[in-house]
Amino acid sequence: MTDRTPLVGREAELDRLDAVLDGPGGPPGVVDLTGAAGIGKSRLLTEVCGRAEECGLTVLRGRATEYERHIPFRVFGDAFADLDPELLRGLGAPGATWAASAGAAADGISANPAVDPTGAGAGAGAGVSAVDRFAAHRATARLLTALGGRTGAGLLIALDDLHWADPASLELLDHLVRHPLRAPVVIVVARRDRQTAPSLAAALTRGVDTGAVLRLDLGPLTERACVEQLAPGLPPGRAARLYAASEGNPLYFLTLLQGQGQGQGRSGPALPPGGLGALLLDELTSLSAAQRRTAEAVAVLGDQATPPLLLALTEPASASGPERLDADLGVLARRDLIRPRPGGVWSLRHPVLRAAVYEDTGPGRRAALHRRAAAALAAAGAPATVRAHHVERALTGWEPEAAAVLLEAAEQSETTAPASCAHWLEVVLRVLPDTPGHAARRRDLMLRRARALSVCGELRASRDLLHELIAGLPADDGSGVRAAAVTLCASMERHLGQYRASVALLRRALSRRPAPAPADAVALGLELGSSAPHALPFPAVRAEVLRTLELARALGNEPAAAGALAVSALGEAYEGNTAAARELTDRAAACVDALTDRDLADQCEPLARLGWAEFYLERYEDAERHADRGLAIARRGGPLHLLPHLLMCKAIVHTHACRLPSALDLVDEAESIARGIGSDELLGLVLANKAQVLIAARPPGDVSALAAAEEAVAAAGARTSWWTSLVWCVMSYAALHGGDPVRARSAMLRAGGPDLAGLQPSMRPLFLEALVTAAVTTGDLAGAQEWAALAGRDAERLGLPVQRAAALRCAGQVLAGSGRPAAAAERFARAAEEAGRSGAVLWEAQSLLIGASLTAEAGDPATASAMWRRGRRMAESGGALLLTGLADLLLPPAPPPRVPGLTPREHEIATLVAEGLTTPAIAARLYLSPRTVDTHLSHIFRKTGVTTRSALAALTARHLP
Repeated sequence: MTDRTPLVGREAELDRLDAVLDGPGGPPGVVDLTGAAGIGKSRLLTEVCGRAEECGLTVLRGRATEYERHIPFRVFGDAFADLDPELLRGLGAPGATWAASAGAAADGISANPAVDPTGAGAGAGAGVSAVDRFAAHRATARLLTALGGRTGAGLLIALDDLHWADPASLELLDHLVRHPLRAPVVIVVARRDRQTAPSLAAALTRGVDTGAVLRLDLGPLTERACVEQLAPGLPPGRAARLYAASEGNPLYFLTLLQGQGQGQGRSGPALPPGGLGALLLDELTSLSAAQRRTAEAVAVLGDQATPPLLLALTEPASASGPERLDADLGVLARRDLIRPRPGGVWSLRHPVLRAAVYEDTGPGRRAALHRRAAAALAAAGAPATVRAHHVERALTGWEPEAAAVLLEAAEQSETTAPASCAHWLEVVLRVLPDTPGHAARRRDLMLRRARALSVCGELRASRDLLHELIAGLPADDGSGVRAAAVTLCASMERHLGQYRASVALLRRALSRRPAPAPADAVALGLELGSSAPHALPFPAVRAEVLRTLELARALGNEPAAAGALAVSALGEAYEGNTAAARELTDRAAACVDALTDRDLADQCEPLARLGWAEFYLERYEDAERHADRGLAIARRGGPLHLLPHLLMCKAIVHTHACRLPSALDLVDEAESIARGIGSDELLGLVLANKAQVLIAARPPGDVSALAAAEEAVAAAGARTSWWTSLVWCVMSYAALHGGDPVRARSAMLRAGGPDLAGLQPSMRPLFLEALVTAAVTTGDLAGAQEWAALAGRDAERLGLPVQRAAALRCAGQVLAGSGRPAAAAERFARAAEEAGRSGAVLWEAQSLLIGASLTAEAGDPATASAMWRRGRRMAESGGALLLTGLADLLLPPAPPPRVPGLTPREHEIATLVAEGLTTPAIAARLYLSPRTVDTHLSHIFRKTGVTTRSALAALTARHLP
């Protein structure tokens, strides 16, 4: 166990952490320690690690660093460097590196010198461009699950300074928060809240909301804790001044205390000239020049500070170098300036000290050290992704060899860490000479960087860079760069909700003279078909999409043909042209299914469009199959902004099929991605889909769906588009279930306009149901009847079972509001049958439950009870808490005990006889003729064997509750 100095003033936090360590594997699986620099996060993390070891847990500890923020998965690679190779071999992992054991093969990890100081593991990262970063997430989760089951009491992963972590590491942590491990594994992270990336903060906050994350905000220490435990015996007045100056921050308090000790005769706690950094650097003043150079090399190398690399940076030509280096390291260690870490790595004792030493190193010397580090790593066989950040920091201008390393790193990280790819391309562009001789290369690099930015979800940055590229292209450019840039730029505009800008950009490019090459025209036409329907009715672009399809077929470009067919299928399905949509969907599915994943790797968007078209046609199994395939392709390196569309398609299928828990998981993942992308339109659509799931998944009275819908309409703003209309439709349903029918009506009219023409034609009966319900609830039966009639006409035209079921429920509600429960019940029973034909279990269950209530009201309790039981069983098995709650509210009375052998009507008459009613009175009560009552009585007497009314009354009374 590591020796630990006493921890000051964190008893409450330790109690909560001890509770987590006592039961690893249950919620929360992640602990989030936040606080200001120097507040004690790292010290508390060290205490947690020590206590975990005492409890028998295996501890892996990693630290993110400010200077390696573009090395993919750096903080996890640092933590996994502590893994026991024998343990990994016992799990069947092929090697001791995290990348190999997780199956990720990411160069930046597999060749991390902290894992493999010689760089010999570089070969494990070969072919990294084909690695699926999302598969790496899942593989890591599987590895941690296996480790948690094979490491005694469990596993603790401590990640320090997470605010400096690289984007790839943050994506991985987000995955682990959203998909908690089912194993005795605890992840504890420490970070500065003010310096945390918004995406990480959002992911952790959502984890707090779901119970997956425990957040501990570390505030200032009390004056008593600081003085009594950090500086016992300090005079009270002096202690109060020091505490006030430190504001309860223990690092600052100790630094000020140290400054007081060194500055004899000083009367106050003010920092000496140079501030806190000067106080820290004062510890280095007694070092020799060689020892100072060694400390600087450790600061430059960070997690790569192994003796071979330190020697290369400090003693490149000295025969006595190793001995001198050992001596210098010994001196620095005895002074507690550096500390040993697993794998033979040395580090400065604290990131603040490293920052101070690094910044105090002269710029020229710092660049020289980075240059030596890059050369030494190259000699050891380290991949470009590891060398790149040293190369970057050594750059002083245009250096072709250095640029080649950065470009190689960008290529290697293109799919595993697109943010790092974009960063290294930016570095090259920054130093590339702006001369005619480099113009073509500059354009190519700008396009590559824009693609990388789009893949990692930086849509605005990608769009802006593409506009800059397009504006700088020569008028006679024939390289194809213009068409590629315009196509990608239009896609960015589309996903940012700027549909008209996208259409204008594309039509301008298609009308240029000379005309674009046929292959470029296909790409431009496909994007036009994707963008235009959001700004115009699909019929307005139908001919252009068909021309693109014909051109793609003429060129033998089957992936493009599949894309054009998917665009057409979705357009016709949206417009409610069911026959045409079915024919085009069949053709698109046949074309897509005949293509390999490699064929679709660069354009998996057709799978999203095809999946949505199939959903609108109520082909739920096909929709999910194509969404799943699209997700698999997109996760292997496709653009990040496509994932929400595929996730939402699958989620809405699961919602209609009443599989609510999985639907919630899918929309949560879509939301996590959408929030980081920066598209209000996409976020609004994702939140609307989430609200739709929440309506069904939460019990009556829950407000989470309404809150999500309100945020969705706020994100959508005042725009008018296909997606915006959908957002307002969901807002209508959320308001209705929130108990506000007036707001529900207003929202649906906002979505469709006064004539409701803005509602999606293929879904209009389902949307009209909200209007009918609101009208019936507020007593507007005339309005309800008008909208129900429109729903019936639309449903008949569409010929889709779920839409017919919605129209039947609309008619049923009007009948129920008019006091005709039997007729209303019949409509709901038919609605349940229609919904069941498409596998829309959610709507089938809802129809059954409301129909059960109306059937009971109509006087058929036995049928009502059977409908209720069936509907509730469906709702409960699918996690539809709204419907189970509704079922319990509408619980029909159990049918009363009957005299054996009597029909329901005969038992009813026998009960009235027992109450003393005469034949005329019974006839009046049941709207029957006296003759009919007498006939029933003769049957009753024959079946029961009694001959008098008094005997019948006595017999009946014995069977009444």
